[in-house]
Amino acid sequence: MRKLLQWYRPVWTHGPRTPAQHLLYRVLFPFSELYGRVGRARVALYRRGLLRSHNFTVPVVSIGNLAVGGTGKTPTVDWVARYCQKQGRRVAVVSRGYGGKGADPVAVVSDGRQLLLGADVAGDEPVLLARRNPRLIVVVAPRRAQGVRTAVAELGADLIILDDGFQHFAVRRDLDIVLLDAKHPLGNGRVLPAGLLREFPEALARGDLFILTRADGETVPPALPGPMLTSRHCLADRATALDGQSFPLDELRGKRLVAFAGIADPEAFFSDLRSKGLTLSETLAFSDHVTYNRAEMARIKAAAGEVLLTTEKDAVKLRADAFAVPCYAVPLALTFDRPELLTAHLDRLLDKERTMPIKQELLDILACPQCKGAVRLREDQPALVCDACRLAYPIRDDIPVMLIDEAEKVGDE
Repeated sequence: MRKLLQWYRPVWTHGPRTPAQHLLYRVLFPFSELYGRVGRARVALYRRGLLRSHNFTVPVVSIGNLAVGGTGKTPTVDWVARYCQKQGRRVAVVSRGYGGKGADPVAVVSDGRQLLLGADVAGDEPVLLARRNPRLIVVVAPRRAQGVRTAVAELGADLIILDDGFQHFAVRRDLDIVLLDAKHPLGNGRVLPAGLLREFPEALARGDLFILTRADGETVPPALPGPMLTSRHCLADRATALDGQSFPLDELRGKRLVAFAGIADPEAFFSDLRSKGLTLSETLAFSDHVTYNRAEMARIKAAAGEVLLTTEKDAVKLRADAFAVPCYAVPLALTFDRPELLTAHLDRLLDKERTMPIKQELLDILACPQCKGAVRLREDQPALVCDACRLAYPIRDDIPVMLIDEAEKVGDE
C-alpha cells in the first residue's frame, strides 16, 4: 500500500500524467465527489443547528488545513502558543492525538507543570508540543469539546488552540487559521481519494487568515478569500541528542550520516538536511505517526552510519539508549514574511473580553422550546440562538427567557 501511495502522490499534487495514472484517477474520481458531498452536507447540518457546536467562555483559535499531509501545522501551533503565553494567557492545545493508543475520552498530556503521558499513549505531536513548552496545557480528546471543557474547567485555561481543527465543527472558534503548502496549495484540486483535499476548495471561505507554508521566493500565491502571509521552515543550526544534549549541526559534516523520519513528507526533511551541507549516506522513510517497533528499529540499526539524524516528532518516541551510535533530532525553526499580520489577528482576539451572561453548565442543558434542539450564545447581544428554528431567545438579568413568544427571528449570521 505504501508503494502505491508513493506512486500516486504526484497525481495528488499535480494531476495524472501517465496512462496508468489517468486510469486510476478516473476510477477514484466518483468516490471523491461522494466524499466531498458528504463533507458539504455535514457542514450544512452544523450551520442549521442539527448538529451541535459548543460555545465556550474563552477565546478559541483553530489551526488546520484543507489538505492531508504535512503543512507545518505543529510548528505553527507552537509559535501561536508561545506568542499567546507571552501575552499572559494560560494556553491549552486540544488535539485529536493521532498515532496515540490511549482509550480515555480525555487525556491530559501536560497540565502546564509536568509531562504526564508519553507519545505511545498521547501521540507524537502533543508530546512534542508539551516538551517544547513546559507551561503549555496539552489535552488529547477524540471529541474536542470534551477536551476543551476539561482544559477550561479543570486546568484553568483561558485560551484554547484547536490543533487540526478546520474540519472540527463541534467547537465554535473565534479565529480560523488555515495552512496551505505553498508548493501545491490545492494539489490537483480534487477531494480524497482522487486528490489530497479533505473538502471541496469552497470550504476556504470559512477561513479568517491563511498561511502559505514552506514558501520561497518563487511562490505564486493562489487567490484566497481572506488575508494571507507566508512562512518558511528551516532546520535549526543545532541538533539535540536523545538525552537532551545539544550539538552544532555543522560539526557533523564529513561524517557518515543516516537520516530517518516518520512524518508526512520525509523527503522534505532529508532535502533540508542536505541544504545544510550534510551528506547523507542513507535515508529511511517511514509512514506518518509511525510506531518504532522491532522491525523499524532493526532497519535503522542495520544502516551503516556513524551518526543518526531524525526529526523532533520522531525523537519523542525513542529512548535515549535506543541506539549504539549517537542519534540527534534536528528541530524546525519557523519564520513569517509578515508576522505583524498574524499577531494583529491574535491581539484583536486577546483584547476582546468575552463574557457569558450564563454559566457553561446551564448552556449545555438548555434547549429550544420549539424544536428541542441545541442553542448557542449569540456573540453580538445577550441572547441564545437556535440555528435550526432561526430564533433568538433574550437573556434578561442573566436569566434566559426560553419562551417562543419572546423570541425574535434571526437571519444567517
